[in-house]
Parts: sequence; C-alpha cells; structure tokens
Amino acid sequence: MGQKTNPIGNRLGYIRGWDSNWFADKDYAANVIEDEKLRSYLDTRINKGGIARIIIERTLKRVTLTIHTSRPGIIIGKGGKEIDQIREELRRLTDKDVQINIIEIRKPEMDANIVAESVANQIEARINYRRAIKTSIASTMRAGAEGIKIRISGRLNGSDMSRTEEYKEGRTPLHTFRADIDYAHKEAHTVYGRIGIKVWLCKGEVLGKRDLNPNAGLSTKGDRDDRGGRGGRDRGDRNDRGNRRGGGGGRR
Repeated sequence: MGQKTNPIGNRLGYIRGWDSNWFADKDYAANVIEDEKLRSYLDTRINKGGIARIIIERTLKRVTLTIHTSRPGIIIGKGGKEIDQIREELRRLTDKDVQINIIEIRKPEMDANIVAESVANQIEARINYRRAIKTSIASTMRAGAEGIKIRISGRLNGSDMSRTEEYKEGRTPLHTFRADIDYAHKEAHTVYGRIGIKVWLCKGEVLGKRDLNPNAGLSTKGDRDDRGGRGGRDRGDRNDRGNRRGGGGGRR
C-alpha cells in the first residue's frame, strides 16, 4: 500500500502534521478552495523563491501564511518591499487580513520540493537529465539523508517515445510509518513537452511522539509589521551568519 499512496498523506497524524490548520463549520469547502488558490498563486508569483511548504492558519478575520523557503531574501525583497506587495495582492485575493511569516530552510538538499524544483530547472536549462539527477542525489546524501529515490517520466532528451527512468541511493521504506519520508512532484516545461519528476527522500526514522505542528521548533521571520522594517533579519540571524563564516559571531 505504501507504494500506491502519497507518502505525506499516508503519514498524517502519525509523524507529520497538516499544512492547513483551521476549523470551519459552514465555510469548509470555500476555505479549501481558497487555500488551493493561495498556494497556486504564491507558487506562480514566486516561482524562483525556493518554496518548500506553505502552512495556512486561519482565525475569524485573519489568514496567516508561513512560507518555508531556501531563499528568504527573494521573497522579502529590498527593505521588505516585495513581501509588502505580496501581502497586499493576497489581501485583494481573499478580502481578508493576511499575515506572512517566513522560515528559512537551512538545508535545502534535505527537502524534496526543493530537490525536485532544482532538477526541473536544470532540465529546462537543457542540462542532461542524468547529470542533474545524479548531482542532486549526491548532494542530498552528503547532507545526511538515509536515502533518496527520483523518478523521471516523459520525452527524455527529446526522444520520440516517452519513457520512465528511476534513480535511487540508500533506503526509502515507504511501508514504514515511522520513516520520515518527504515527497514532491514537479514538472519541467521543455520544448519537447512536460517532463514529470517525483522525489522520495528519507530523513530517518521517528522514534517516540512527535509534535505535529509543521512550524514547531523553527524561528519565523514575520512580515514587516512585526520586524520593524528590517527585512525580517534580526541580530540573532547576523550572529548565525557570522558563526557560519567562522567569524565567531556578528559582533566582535
């Protein structure tokens, strides 16, 4: 059964939480459609923003979007102008007050959506698909994944007949519920047509009870109202950057 169902939906309530967190009595269908509109709009609007997940939370008059991204600077923009414009566009789309939080993904190689998007972008740039896939698999395994599997389908290299190829390394146990499997499906739009890319990424096994809140333990960069106009970057982020550069902190 694990081979046939979506690995994320199969693990909901066990080791993974829902991407939409709200309760509705009468407007349930309208909210589901609105969630899909928001996600598709943001994916199109920020197509090079490295978006991994969009978490939607609702109260009576406010919609809170938490965007998990590997490139927060592209979404925030210079001085926070870009995120303010996006928030205003979403407010017009939903007729509700919209708040946007941004969470930076420290290891983009360990996220299936970003890996699939990277392979799709390389194929669209006419890089050989085998090279793109093998490079992505190698970087993911170096980042500490237990296993990764990538399946690609379509007119590969412009062949007349479409085919499916699969590349994998390590272990991806789809039947094991405690295995933390991340899954993504993306499409590359080439001159030959669409090429589908599926990625299964195993991050290890979850032993014990897990907090199902998707934002648990992650620091958010709030929208401009909360960050005081500094583009969502505080002193702690500068210190982190200093540590990564080996400078021992942002202040000396």
